[in-house]
Amino acid sequence: MADVTRLGQAGLMGWREKVGDTVAEPVAKRTPLSADQTRALVGGIFFALALVYVVRTIATATKELRNA
Repeated sequence: MADVTRLGQAGLMGWREKVGDTVAEPVAKRTPLSADQTRALVGGIFFALALVYVVRTIATATKELRNA
């Protein structure tokens, strides 16, 4: 589990890290997750959102190039 936690926390940089740190303790108190696991979950969510954004951008650019 430590490797997954570290992987998720790798997505926390800059303002995303502040968000992860801010929500980690309150969420950990209300769920069975630890604060580190909560940070990893937030980092994973931010990573997934960034990935979706990049994929959609590439798909849109590809479609525009095919239509040009």
